[in-house]
Amino acid sequence: MQRAVAAKVKVAPGVSVSWSGQFEYLERATARLKIVVPATLAIIFMLLYLSFGRFDEALLIMATLPFALVGGFWLLLLLGHNVSVASGVGFIALAGVAAEFGVIMLLYLKQAWDARAAAGKSSDDDLLAAIREGAVLRVRPKAMTVAVIIAGLLPIMWSHGTGSEVMQRIAAPMVGGMITAPLLSMFVVPAAYLLMRRQRRQARGLPVAPTPFDGGER
Repeated sequence: MQRAVAAKVKVAPGVSVSWSGQFEYLERATARLKIVVPATLAIIFMLLYLSFGRFDEALLIMATLPFALVGGFWLLLLLGHNVSVASGVGFIALAGVAAEFGVIMLLYLKQAWDARAAAGKSSDDDLLAAIREGAVLRVRPKAMTVAVIIAGLLPIMWSHGTGSEVMQRIAAPMVGGMITAPLLSMFVVPAAYLLMRRQRRQARGLPVAPTPFDGGER
């Protein structure tokens, strides 16, 4: 619309054009988010690094966030909603939940591996068994969490009345992200953690058994 107005509307001297309404609010919010979002991500990364004590593990959680948000964009597209301040709030909430999924999954994986390492079981087969154990422990509680979140948001998605349009655009990214974020944390994070651990073992000269990731047979 701005391009069309600039190309076709001849503004007389002393006359200016300004854009107001929801577009003005969106522009203000976008300007603030350009500062707030990078600062928030930097703080989250620092907290993750302090929690795990390793750069690669903190980076793993941060790298999963953009892919966890894909479901929210898909649902917005299917519903025909435009990106707005309300949908931005929904994506911020979704990013927090997705980060929590990844952190808890990684903690369970680390605990399972540390328990086996403390018992003297540090072979590559023990690593695979620890990852399976840690990932399986999170399936039921993660499924319960996702079911509760979706059950709470669906009434908002289909509600009608005053303020329902805003609430629908906040809830839509959360509902869509609750499909991709859990799948990412249950399948991709364990596989990525396995590859990271195997690289550390190779760097220390420890034997590494072939896995389906590198085309070997077990």
